[in-house]
Amino acid sequence: MAEPNVITKQDLIESAKTCIVENGVNQLTLKAVAEGAGVTQGTVYYHFKTKEQLMIEVVEDMCKTSWERLEQMKEDTGQQGIEWMKAGLEAAYERNSSDSSYHSLFFSLVAAGLHNHNIRKRIGGLLSYENDVLQKQIQALAGDECSGMPPDVCSVFVNALIDGLAVQSLMRSDFDSKKVFDYLERLLAKQLGSR
Repeated sequence: MAEPNVITKQDLIESAKTCIVENGVNQLTLKAVAEGAGVTQGTVYYHFKTKEQLMIEVVEDMCKTSWERLEQMKEDTGQQGIEWMKAGLEAAYERNSSDSSYHSLFFSLVAAGLHNHNIRKRIGGLLSYENDVLQKQIQALAGDECSGMPPDVCSVFVNALIDGLAVQSLMRSDFDSKKVFDYLERLLAKQLGSR
């Protein structure tokens, strides 16, 4: 008797990420994920009913993995504050590169979320998660006020700024993201470390 094919949802998310890296976000299909994972489309469909659901889970995984890496760095090294911010900006810079799939997926879902309540709710939850993580770090750096703003407001500004830079990076071939991120690091270090 054949052994059952044991594959986890996380295995399928990893297969989807590989598919995106190798073939681009436009080639992401449930069939491609199944082929990459060596399972049937039915197995993928069991975990993800639609391509949009798969895309949401991939974006959530990429985002949370990035934030968890930063939190692990803080625990391992005791680095918080400016060093954490620099590492976070480096991760954001890497996600803003023209060959990164994160923001292509993210913005595709934002557009879909304009007409789909479920997607909007999931992306809204992801943004809230990011804002909360940022807020904690901003409070660690600046206390209860950052440039005249409470940390919960400042975290939304920083998060929106990073996503806005991603739009610039994706849409402008002449966008010098290295230069912009270098200046952003200086600005944030000055604003957040100035208490």
